[in-house]
Amino acid sequence: MSIRRRDFIGSALTVGVAAAQEGTAIRPGDGPVHTHPERTPPERAPKVEKLFKAPDQHPNALEAAPDGLWIGDQVSERVFRVDWKTGKVLHEVQTHCHNTSGVAVGGGFLWLGANGSVSSRRPPRPQDNSNGEVMQADLKTGETLKVHPLPWPGGIHGMVYVEQTGTLWITALGLRALAEVSPKDFRILRMIPLHYERAHGIDWDNGAIWCLFASDHLVQKLDAKTGKVLETIKFSNSDPDPHGMCIHEGYMYFCDAGLTATTSGSAPGYICRFKL
Repeated sequence: MSIRRRDFIGSALTVGVAAAQEGTAIRPGDGPVHTHPERTPPERAPKVEKLFKAPDQHPNALEAAPDGLWIGDQVSERVFRVDWKTGKVLHEVQTHCHNTSGVAVGGGFLWLGANGSVSSRRPPRPQDNSNGEVMQADLKTGETLKVHPLPWPGGIHGMVYVEQTGTLWITALGLRALAEVSPKDFRILRMIPLHYERAHGIDWDNGAIWCLFASDHLVQKLDAKTGKVLETIKFSNSDPDPHGMCIHEGYMYFCDAGLTATTSGSAPGYICRFKL
C-alpha cells in the first residue's frame, strides 16, 4: 500500500471515529462537525410472516434482485438465487468465502462479506482468513476474482451495491459506522455513524439506508447523507431472529441464521418478511 493510500485511510478512519462520536455523517476532508437537537423519529412494530426455509441451514445474507432473492449461507459458504414466492432454487454457487456475512450483486459481480474466523462451525478450508474482507466473485460460478481487505478494524456483517452511484455500502463494525466505498479500490467516500452495536443486513432506499441491528432486534432507516435516524422498526421476542436483510417491492425480507442471539421466537433457517 502506498504512503498516500495509507495516509488517506488513516485520515478517513480518524475523522470517521470522531463523526461517530458526534453522531454526524462525514466525508474525508470535511470541515468541523456540528450537531443539532433532533426530534424522536417514529417507531413501530412489524407484522412478520414466515415464508419458507432457505436452501441451507444458516442463511446470514440477503440481496434483492429482479430475477430472484440471493441468499448466502454462513457455514456452507454457498450462495443461492431463489424464487421470491416459493424459495425454489434458480441458481447456486459454491464460494470461497469464510463466515459469509453479507452479499451484494452489482456491477456485474457477486460481492461477498467474509467475516473472518469460521468459529469451528465447519472444517477449515485453504481460503479461510481470520480477518474480515470482501470477496469479488463471478456471478455464474462463484469463483473469487479479487479479494479486498477492509480498510478499518473489525469485521463485516452486511453490504449493498447501489446502482445509482455504482458504490458499495458496508458495515464498518470496528467503527460502529456504515461506509460507502468505491468498488474499484475500496477508497472510503463517506461514513455515517450508527447508534447500536452489531449492525447486520443493510439495503438502499432512495437516498436512505435501512440498517438491521441483530442483537437489539430492530431496524433503522438512516439518511445516507447525514446519518439522521428517520424511522425505527422494533421486533418482539416472538419474532424470528433477524440477521441478513433486503427490500423488495415494498417489503423488507430478513433471515434467521439460527446461530446467535436466539430468542423465544427463533426460526432457524427461515426467510421472513413484513410490509414497510
